[in-house]
Formats: sequence, structure tokens, C-alpha cells
Amino acid sequence: MKIWRIAFAMLVAFSLASCGFDEPQRADTEAHEKTEQLRTQYTPFIVGTWHIERIGDKQRVFEQLTFNADGTLSGRRKWQSRQVVTIDGQEQYTDWENMTPTNGAFTGTWMLIWERNEKGVGENRLFLYGEYDETDIVTYLPYSTRALFNYADATTLRFAGYWQDSDGWTIYERGEAEPSF
Repeated sequence: MKIWRIAFAMLVAFSLASCGFDEPQRADTEAHEKTEQLRTQYTPFIVGTWHIERIGDKQRVFEQLTFNADGTLSGRRKWQSRQVVTIDGQEQYTDWENMTPTNGAFTGTWMLIWERNEKGVGENRLFLYGEYDETDIVTYLPYSTRALFNYADATTLRFAGYWQDSDGWTIYERGEAEPSF
């Protein structure tokens, strides 16, 4: 009986070894191929430091992102808002209020990926995830976006971020900068 068990175990092991389990099986080979093409085309341009500043009557924001080749991300955001209130019949702005932690620094990861949306249409995406360095503040959400990615070159990074222009894209400029406010 023992010989049969050994023979059976060897047969099972041989069968499993010849089935090709060593090679990964991709659920969506098209998505994998397009993701690799996207990364090959744009990663060399994205790696580096980018910034944006938007100032409006009720909101002002500065953001700087540093994309590293290993998929790590660091950045800082200064985001302030204010409201219009009526005092003695006159509309006035409130003081600026910080919407991010004091230093606004965060670290995390980034990734370019091609994926199908809920309608099955393929889209280029830029995933950004980070957590603010100030851990004692629990009211701030992590820095996170799963943005529609459009373009990157030596001077411009364009994706559907938080502060979109009228054309629907957020455009970052290459280089380090400081907020003007």
C-alpha cells in the first residue's frame, strides 16, 4: 500500500509540474500589454518633481509632487479656503482656513495603469496614494486619487486631478516651487 501512495504522489507531482503553473496567467493580457506600453512611454517623463498653484476668491491651493522611479511618491500640499458671510448687511470673506495639515507633507506610492472602466472602455489611469506625515491629525483624509491620465512630457504633466481647468485637466509644471501665499 505504501508503494502505491508514493507512486501516486509522484504521479501528481509530475502532472502538476508539467501543467505550466510556474508561469503567471494574466486575467487580461490586453490590459497588461497596454499598461506596459503606457509605463514605457510616460514613466521617463513623469519621474521628477512637479507643481501646481491655483488661487481663487474662496480657495487657494499649492501642490508639489515628486515621482520616483521605484514607484514611491512624496509631496506637499497647502490648501486653504474661506467663506462669504454677511455681517451688518455686507458680504465679507472669512479668514483663510487650512484644509490640510500644517506642513502638508505626505509620502506614498504612484502607478500608471491601463484599465477598463465600468462600460468596458479602456482608459489610462494614474494612481496616487499617500498619507500625511503629521500623524496626530485625524481629521484629514489620506492623499489619494485614481485619476484619468492624459499626457506627460519634459515640461507638462496632465491628468484629471482635483483642480481642473475648464478643459477638464489639471496641468502641473515641472520643477520645484514655493507657494505664493
